[in-house]
Amino acid sequence: MSDFTVNPLVWVGIGSSFAFSGLFYRLYQDKKKELEKIKEIPIFKPDRHLVSVLRTTPHKKLQYVAVEGMVQADGEPITSQYVPRCFGVIQKIAVEEHWKYWNSFTRTWNSRTMNKKETNNSVPFSLVSPSAYINDLYVKVQNPLEASGDFLDRVYHKIKHAETDLVNIVLQGVSGEKPGSLEEKEEMLKVGSTLTGFGEVVLEGGEVMRLQAPQDGRKYILVPGDYRSFMDRHESSASMWKSLTALTGITGTTLLAAVIYNIVGDQDQKSK
Repeated sequence: MSDFTVNPLVWVGIGSSFAFSGLFYRLYQDKKKELEKIKEIPIFKPDRHLVSVLRTTPHKKLQYVAVEGMVQADGEPITSQYVPRCFGVIQKIAVEEHWKYWNSFTRTWNSRTMNKKETNNSVPFSLVSPSAYINDLYVKVQNPLEASGDFLDRVYHKIKHAETDLVNIVLQGVSGEKPGSLEEKEEMLKVGSTLTGFGEVVLEGGEVMRLQAPQDGRKYILVPGDYRSFMDRHESSASMWKSLTALTGITGTTLLAAVIYNIVGDQDQKSK
């Protein structure tokens, strides 16, 4: 019997490495399958080619495609409440108060959020081809607030800390509460930004196109940027999971090989 003993933490490290390697490999395979499905989705721009394709399809409809274009308001855009000369088609404003209350048990001030208010505004907008001199062709985006995706840009964020004076200090001692700060945030889908929408495209009338939620149950998605940057983000995510799979797998194999080497070496010395 060998006298060589292995620290239990080493076995924990080996098991954890292989367990994480298996988890990361599964995440990599899931992301790889997702990438393959995304690559099967046809990509279009708001141009005459899309109109021609729609005219040749049954019911003048494409069930699930990606449309990449530049955001343009159909009428008057929304003006930012905080940023001058900033215009958009979707606006989300969130204002919340952060208060502190005295915890007599721990004798510390704890924080909590109160009076959170959120306002959403939107105006009809379309996607147009950024390379077109005259935007006579466009794809109307229907019900964008029902779409998933993080497509709003934060245009304003400010935290206003409460001022402390003698009157407030007295009131804080009586009530056990004091104002901490007021946080204001504004997010917008700005006019002129690039947006890629995944959904169903329908041709109405002669050349009026509309992007809407798919009727076959697939997700209606709006993502910021062009299609290529969207794919780059997914490929980077897949590469990250692949690298973590290799790293944790190599770590576990190295630790296991070191343990086996030490056990075999100890047995050889005993046999001599």
